[in-house]
Amino acid sequence: MNFKNVDSTADISIPSNPLERVIGQDEAVRIATIAARQRRNILLVGPPGVGKSMIAQAMSFLIEKPEHEVRVIHNLRYPERPFVDVKNKNQVIQEEEDMTGSEGTLLEPWELPTDVAEKMGYRCSRCGFNSSFTETTCPRCNQPKVQNTAQGPFGDMFNVLGQALGMQNNMERVTSTRKVGDREEIIQYERDGERVRILDEKTMERKRKMDKKSPSKVIVPLNRNSFILATGASETELLGDVRHDPYGGHPQLGTSPYERVIAGSIHEAHEGVLFVDEITHLGELQRSILTAMQEKKFPITGRNPQSAGASVRVDNVPTDFILVAACNIQDLEKILSPLRSRISGNGYEVLMEVAMPYNRENALRYYQFMTQEINSDGKIPHMAMDAAELILEEGKRRAKIIDGRENALTLRLRELGGLIRAAGDIAVSNGIELIEKEHVQQALKIYMPVEEKIAKVYGNMTNAITSEATASQKMSGYYGETKYTYSDPYYR
Repeated sequence: MNFKNVDSTADISIPSNPLERVIGQDEAVRIATIAARQRRNILLVGPPGVGKSMIAQAMSFLIEKPEHEVRVIHNLRYPERPFVDVKNKNQVIQEEEDMTGSEGTLLEPWELPTDVAEKMGYRCSRCGFNSSFTETTCPRCNQPKVQNTAQGPFGDMFNVLGQALGMQNNMERVTSTRKVGDREEIIQYERDGERVRILDEKTMERKRKMDKKSPSKVIVPLNRNSFILATGASETELLGDVRHDPYGGHPQLGTSPYERVIAGSIHEAHEGVLFVDEITHLGELQRSILTAMQEKKFPITGRNPQSAGASVRVDNVPTDFILVAACNIQDLEKILSPLRSRISGNGYEVLMEVAMPYNRENALRYYQFMTQEINSDGKIPHMAMDAAELILEEGKRRAKIIDGRENALTLRLRELGGLIRAAGDIAVSNGIELIEKEHVQQALKIYMPVEEKIAKVYGNMTNAITSEATASQKMSGYYGETKYTYSDPYYR
């Protein structure tokens, strides 16, 4: 098929809507759009490489941004049971403003009033030179910065002793007053590294307000990713944990329990999308996902019984997420029945397509796929249209051989993406700025599954195994009773 004004894949536009970038899965995309808007769960069933993860990720762009932040707060009476505090967006913004307002203004030492600079150890009272508060002797006049005002014959001795023992005026905090309009207000100067922070009455009030709050830790921030990938997650990664502390949270030596709490994927996905590909690989952890879905909250506890974190538990941590689970057809029966019931009871089950009809519209979508793969890779050039037509023909061939579909295009696109990258690598290695037809032809020879290569060389897998077996293996009958077959007709 020829498209006017299209010289290469660089001329093909990519939709801004991420769901429109999913190729050939119109029914799945339609259901995913509804599920995202209605906050429903989805189970995607189909072979690898047909777009399940793309659909899941695209759904996160269609839902509202998270509106809450989750924190754990120190429990003064029972530190091993930190509290959960959920703040809405307005509260978080207000706290940030209060925090910013409580920070005051930073000044350089030479910007301070003379008496304050001397009390804080910056300014020499003899010559007026400014230097670091750590220097008790003025670098300019080599005299103590602060002169002892004691009268009598022992005054100089007091100065020398004060200098030797570091007993100079070197205050970290100085309180003073200043005129504001018709009234005087109290201000406070605090050392902040080599600079000084000035706090007025309003700022000090905000600071006192912030200091009164119990210590806390943000475990699920407000500004977070709405898409959480939990494929193959461990128990700790999925459900959270409490870090070990060798001092057992001792008040003086250890780390407080609330500071050691770590959220799991089910908590990080709160108000977002939790995507679990190959969900059956989680085994019994599926039950924990089910509980989190049902209760919309799940506790965080220490997972290692030998750890000091095992005694820590945080209850009622929110887990209100959209579950997008995926599996292959042969693994469908391994999904826990209650979990599958929960998904279908509040969501949809979708069987992914493996091929689509070969027509002009779908051919253009195939070219769109090629453009997306090239752009996402970022290391290969774009493709000439005659080269792209070879990829199209390969898609037709695979649809016929693998899926048994005539006049169709395969939707097992991950492998085709690998073919495109192989052709691009060949073009780059040859110093060519465009993937040409010959590059795809070379890639087709080298980029094929090893099973297909075995079929071409040996005829079938059984012949390959038998021919490569050692004499002792043949004599033992190790391979004698075994039949090596592949359900995929691609390799028969």
